[in-house]
Amino acid sequence: MPDLSNFKLTKPLADRFREVVSGSKDGTPKWAFQMLEGEDEGYFGPDSAVWEVHGCVSTIVGGIRALLLQAAHPAALAGVAEHSRYQSDPLGRLAGTTKWLTITSFGAKEFIEKEARRVNEMHARATGNYLGKDGQMHDYAAKQREYLMWVHCAFTDGFLKTYEMLGYKFKTSADQYVQEWAQSAVPLGLEDAPMSVAQLEAKLEEFRQKDLMANETTLNVIKFIMKPPFTKLGLIPFTIFANAAVATLDPRDRALLGLKKRGKIWLKLSRVILEFLSAILGHQMYTMVHLQYSPVLWQLL
Repeated sequence: MPDLSNFKLTKPLADRFREVVSGSKDGTPKWAFQMLEGEDEGYFGPDSAVWEVHGCVSTIVGGIRALLLQAAHPAALAGVAEHSRYQSDPLGRLAGTTKWLTITSFGAKEFIEKEARRVNEMHARATGNYLGKDGQMHDYAAKQREYLMWVHCAFTDGFLKTYEMLGYKFKTSADQYVQEWAQSAVPLGLEDAPMSVAQLEAKLEEFRQKDLMANETTLNVIKFIMKPPFTKLGLIPFTIFANAAVATLDPRDRALLGLKKRGKIWLKLSRVILEFLSAILGHQMYTMVHLQYSPVLWQLL
């Protein structure tokens, strides 16, 4: 598809998308410019699997998938229900997640460490209790290893599976991606994240057996994720992306979350829309201060 970033008819769409994801009215949050001041390539670099996957518009679908899967863990669900502003300010939460993902993937080490401190401060305040799969009440804290492990695995699996199932091909490898992205969790306090696809699958299976469950709150959160309070126009592409995300879920997870099976047509439709989105934002990758930016960042600059 040709570059449509300078086409007058598509510019309003690109500008609105930048605003929605960044949380900034002009589409350019201050932290995006601050990243240009870094003196290194961060944890990964231009030849990494992380830059390959996170430098792809498939992360949009991957993020939705990760949120859906996270809702299957009662501790994560309690944390979202009690401490997240997902209902009152869903776009603000999206902007916060975009900031963490972009800085950790592409920022210099000093900015990654600063962002990790911000997230850790938020985690320190997120505590409470939940009814577990065993029928017992349990305490939770967002900074606990088990909680961090679940969120990390859900994100890793989400980005990896959507990248592959949307038809994007690795120049590196899936194992390399899992191994590299494990480093993103270290500043948050998780030092033993899965280092291969096999380890990731084993950890997810462990969670399924021991922890994953659904209750009324789960189903309410899922309904909100599948149909957030966006405009009618915004809901059209989002609904396609959300259905594509469901299509990539493990059948057991999909059934647990009360979601019906989606066909591959949603993946095909999403791929078309993602390619169009890439075209109106600008296909080219910008290289500044030896950093190559993903669509997540070049939509902001």
